[in-house]
Amino acid sequence: MTLESTALRVLLPSFAGTRLPAEVEPLLEEGLGGLCLFGSNTADGPDALAAYTAAVRSVSPGAVIAIDEEGGDVTRLHVTDGSPVLGPLALGEADDLALTRSVGRAIGLELAAVGINLDLGPVADVNSNPDNPVIGTRSFGSSAPAVAAHVAAWTIGLQSAGVAACAKHFPGHGDTGEDSHLALPALDAGLATLAERELVPFAAAVEAGTAAVMTSHIVVRAFDPELPATLSAPVVGLLRGRLGFRGVVVSDALDMAGASATRGIPEAAVLAVAAGADLLCIGADNSVEQVRELQCALVEAVRSGRLSEERLDDAAKAVSALAVTSVHEELDSRAFSEALAAGAARAVTVAGALPSLAGARVVRVDSRPNIAVGQTSWGLPADHVLAPGTTDLPPGPLVLQVRDAHRQPDVLATLAGAPAGSVVVEWGWPADRRTDDLPTIHARGWSRPGAVAVADVLRKAGLNQ
Repeated sequence: MTLESTALRVLLPSFAGTRLPAEVEPLLEEGLGGLCLFGSNTADGPDALAAYTAAVRSVSPGAVIAIDEEGGDVTRLHVTDGSPVLGPLALGEADDLALTRSVGRAIGLELAAVGINLDLGPVADVNSNPDNPVIGTRSFGSSAPAVAAHVAAWTIGLQSAGVAACAKHFPGHGDTGEDSHLALPALDAGLATLAERELVPFAAAVEAGTAAVMTSHIVVRAFDPELPATLSAPVVGLLRGRLGFRGVVVSDALDMAGASATRGIPEAAVLAVAAGADLLCIGADNSVEQVRELQCALVEAVRSGRLSEERLDDAAKAVSALAVTSVHEELDSRAFSEALAAGAARAVTVAGALPSLAGARVVRVDSRPNIAVGQTSWGLPADHVLAPGTTDLPPGPLVLQVRDAHRQPDVLATLAGAPAGSVVVEWGWPADRRTDDLPTIHARGWSRPGAVAVADVLRKAGLNQ
């Protein structure tokens, strides 16, 4: 490969639309690493998506085609109707490793059927900070050993379908109070805490054979007081050295503020590869011009001596070798559906005594999703949709659906005005921080099986929706 082709090989951009743009084909022909797909790319359904990926592979058979399909709240294949499988936090609460493995395999089979070979999951972060604005229900929980067990099971299940897993966000984004899409969070934990908490699920993912690990855009002060993990050789070295990972190191999207706000995406790309990243996610809705700019930045960095050609070559070779082997075993759809329903029922818990909900109206407080989740379907069908902060509520009793109410003052203000006999359905992280004293159903993330389980609890309390 030429230096220019090698530079393209480490890039994983995304382009708008549900068809492969004609202007992207030359990039693929010249060696582009692949494409990352978002909800806007999958909007026309599975047949169109399969045609899209087939078009990519007709130009570049070895291209990586990646997507964020975590199950639960984060889905790109089921933006309009919600994920058909439980998300991580619900799986962690259900605590059935066989179910978690089956969910990973089910997602893998669905992705493989439409031509996707890299899933940017599972989330291996231990969500130890209940105010975390970006991880939350995407995590399997707040206990490192439990998270590790589920991460390993999910990884094994996914990769058994022939789709590569990518454990994220190394070395752990769970104890942060800021969103790295919007800022540069810092992790202040010492080495002992990191070893006992953050690193445990990633070690389990490596042991389970994960094909890839994604770095985070957070400063880990114990290793590097200045640079985010994605751009930090000491942090990536921790993954390679202490954990012995030999697969593909993937960067989180470089358009995120934590990586590029102060330096620009081209400089972040150079620093990331120099630090040890192999495949660079760029972000959504990129342009060909932007990809060429990144290609030129990498080429120039090699020619100027800022980036060794050997490091760039190694990264490109790692991307080219990214693959896992599928396992020939059937997923019994009936047994899987039954296991999902049982797991969803275990994941839903009730705090407080539910009143009679006969005649109650269902309300959705339209709280903002984080950027990772995006605009997707959530909540049970609602009689009323209210803006956060609304205090002029319909007469009760009400079933008030919220997400992460404990960290949103405007949502708390709405709940404070709820009429007597009302109930809260919390679809987000189950933090016990509210002062309204309303009975609460904790769903631990949105999914279709979770919705059925919540509806069953409400029906038993008398709701006749």
